[in-house]
Amino acid sequence: MLTPELTEVKAQTLRAIEELQAAAQLDQDQILVIGASSSEVVGKKIGSGGSMEAAALIVEAVLEARERFGFHVAFQCCEHLNRALVVERSTLRRFDLEEVMVVPVPKAGGAVASTAFRQLAQPVMVERISAHAGLDIGDTLIGMHLRQVAVPVRGSLREIGEAHLTMARTRPKLIGGARAHYSLAENGRE
Repeated sequence: MLTPELTEVKAQTLRAIEELQAAAQLDQDQILVIGASSSEVVGKKIGSGGSMEAAALIVEAVLEARERFGFHVAFQCCEHLNRALVVERSTLRRFDLEEVMVVPVPKAGGAVASTAFRQLAQPVMVERISAHAGLDIGDTLIGMHLRQVAVPVRGSLREIGEAHLTMARTRPKLIGGARAHYSLAENGRE
């Protein structure tokens, strides 16, 4: 049953993704990784009381945003599946990822990942990715799946439900030193 607090979860998730998208400008050649603890969303300790209702709202919001903006998505599982990820088969092919065999369930993978596995058109599991941006709902530690260099994105929301929210985009590494240039304009070319 959806409580008044839970009804806001989808809207909050969409808003967070919209704000992250404004900063990251993700497109069809990029991946957004989602880590989410439905337990934290409903005010419980991570891994202690997953909510299939909260998970469904989060997944629904993410898939709507994917449709709208065109980026790829990856849903991170919990530590019991070594934070493996649920992706579409087309994402696996597009980014040359290696498939692994496991099916996430609420108690081994988490409510969000297991919901995503049931909602995606052709779900497959992978062990690792290098995502271009990430949304971490409930301190699920998505950093291992972000490209270097991660840049924090501060949006208007600090929480989704009762879960702490962290967002990041990535940028290419700046290499070189004092003589290095980082745009053609610095070289007198545009």
